[in-house]
Amino acid sequence: MAKGGLGYRYADVFLLDGVRTPFVDYCGALAAVSPIDLGIKAARALFARTEVPPTHVGQVIAGSMAQASFDAYMLPRHIGLYAGVPIEAPAILVQRVCGTGFELIAQAGDILTLGKAELALCVGTESMSRNPVAAYTHRTGFRLGQVEFKDFLWEALLDPAAQCTMGQTAENLARKYELARDEVDAFAASSFARALAAQQEGFLAGEIVPVASESFECHGMSPRAIKLDRTVTEVAQDSHIRPTPPEVLAKLKPAFGGVQTGGNSSAIVDGAAAMLVASGDYARQNGKKPLARLVAAAAVGVPPEIMGIGPVPAIRRVVELGGIDPRDIDRFEINEAFGAQCLAVERALGLDHAKVNVNGGAIAIGHPLAATGVRLTLTLARELRRRGLRYGVSSACIGGGQGIALLIENPEAAGR
Repeated sequence: MAKGGLGYRYADVFLLDGVRTPFVDYCGALAAVSPIDLGIKAARALFARTEVPPTHVGQVIAGSMAQASFDAYMLPRHIGLYAGVPIEAPAILVQRVCGTGFELIAQAGDILTLGKAELALCVGTESMSRNPVAAYTHRTGFRLGQVEFKDFLWEALLDPAAQCTMGQTAENLARKYELARDEVDAFAASSFARALAAQQEGFLAGEIVPVASESFECHGMSPRAIKLDRTVTEVAQDSHIRPTPPEVLAKLKPAFGGVQTGGNSSAIVDGAAAMLVASGDYARQNGKKPLARLVAAAAVGVPPEIMGIGPVPAIRRVVELGGIDPRDIDRFEINEAFGAQCLAVERALGLDHAKVNVNGGAIAIGHPLAATGVRLTLTLARELRRRGLRYGVSSACIGGGQGIALLIENPEAAGR
């Protein structure tokens, strides 16, 4: 088992539906909003969209990487309570860095398979803007000349075990797979162009709930709220998507001494995504038409210095668990942590780029760490549904040296 990592094939687990907030640029319109409130907004919108009573939820599973507010410990519990989940339903916080959103769905599958619940609410939420400036060594006081506060968001990009940053791990893959700067820029330009097309044709809007200032009431508890800047009435679409041709990207300076720049790396954004995961019995008994079936999930470790290659063994493992010929996978959603990293994964697996991130990826849309896996899986399921395709894989690399992947099936295309 260790050689192949962790994995499981699910027999009767379904993704009922999902929804997300817009993904908004770092220090933009959502910068002051707690990730808890972003999560509540996404969860409430999901219940409204599916017409599933929140009282049916047996387990809340939430994820958020940054300690973005002083009540961060209560994040999963407060999301559940203010979304209307029964007070008896427990909540848990999950963390697998950039793979957190996928892990939420996988753990929901595990819980449902074990019969612990019939319906789980999964919420990934992240405020990159609210990452703290922090100090960890001053509890006993400040010594002369040794006051040390650092930017958590920046410092968290360093893996001290491998003694390299996340960007440098992408440069390691660029050298290993002989990726040139113009190739990486072309990949990024494709991400922007695809995302722009998906935005303009309204596909992305189909998974987004607009965010405006509003209050969240919970009986017997203090109200919570989203308060946008008074100059902002509503945020309704992803803000980082824009026309970005290769010649524009070519003008940017390297960020890590190689092929990676700010333009061909994932956008830093704030946002949340929610999904309801149900047992087959629940879906059938309540007359719900699921968006997708969860076939299998896998997580695998890789060397930290090339953490970006993580999707390769994870995808191989999840396809093996599903008993699917890799050629039968119709669409892939692979997180674009870095352009070189995602290109290396495509090369290693021999993937057809025409099947990968067809509606754009994190370079254009953004990568709010814990929300990404939910967003990718939701976008994938919706793409399979609208194209009448059967199988899809969503995946991401994970800082520290891991990869994670989910295999899903479009129920409408099953048996074709």
